[in-house]
Amino acid sequence: MDYEHAAETPVRILMRDATLGTAEMSEAVINSVASDVSAGLDKQFNGGPRDAFRLRMSNIGRPKCQLWFEKNMPYVKEDLPEQFMMNMMLGDIVEAVFKGILSAAGVKFQDNTNVTLDLGGGRKPIKGEYDLLLGDRIDDIKSASDYSYKNKFVDLETLQADDPFGYVAQLVGYATAAGKKVGGWWVVNKNNGHHKYVSAKDVDVDAVLDKIRETYDYLENDEPFERMFTDVPETYRKKPSGNRILCRQCNFCSFKSACWPEYKELPSRTYQGKLTPPNVAYTQINDKQSKYMGSSHPRKKQKMPKLKEENANG
Repeated sequence: MDYEHAAETPVRILMRDATLGTAEMSEAVINSVASDVSAGLDKQFNGGPRDAFRLRMSNIGRPKCQLWFEKNMPYVKEDLPEQFMMNMMLGDIVEAVFKGILSAAGVKFQDNTNVTLDLGGGRKPIKGEYDLLLGDRIDDIKSASDYSYKNKFVDLETLQADDPFGYVAQLVGYATAAGKKVGGWWVVNKNNGHHKYVSAKDVDVDAVLDKIRETYDYLENDEPFERMFTDVPETYRKKPSGNRILCRQCNFCSFKSACWPEYKELPSRTYQGKLTPPNVAYTQINDKQSKYMGSSHPRKKQKMPKLKEENANG
């Protein structure tokens, strides 16, 4: 369902006027944006080693199996790519600039505030910091790739169906902790500068909070490892190729090598273009030239094998 936020009109007017050279941004707003960018750079470059695992509003919505690894086997995590830091900085810059645009457009909002979510039942509180309070609703600002902008940040239903980063739980947690209504996401396309508002006002808050509590209990009670996803059939022109590959959620996970030791990054077996074929995360290849690479049968629960002593300590 399309949703037009009241703040979108003044933002569009400001951006149109800026292209005509008739817009204004006060020195106070410019200084605020510069200060936010400076704080982001300081955090990314001078923040030191990242904290040991703890549940935070920013990770509580991620898949349980990924969080299990974060807590119990962090030493098998894949190294983050170099571009990770650039993406983090771009996110900070987009948030700072977009808030400056909102201010220059005359949109009133309350800036970042730390909040604490009480899940009840003797559970430890979960802390986080929301992006902005606009009216009586909590909103988040996200920078997105062109693919995510077009295919993921479509509406609440689409995002909930494919949410490996836990954006829905994060937003619901912020709003509940602040005692406010759930707003939505201001999404900026990093490829072309387009922006839009995706509303989450119809989210089932109670269902999301129940899922957060389930994740909390799973991790705090030291439950055995449970893989949440299975591999999926590879398709070419909507027809199965006979091979199986990691699903999108697993592809985004930094623990896929430990969780799927059989998988291999190989050039696509279905690519028909003239360029270098893209790599695909195969779990099984079904042809005469390739040997069997792993089970195609989903397993609901799986205990992780004990690692050798030298691996566990090093």
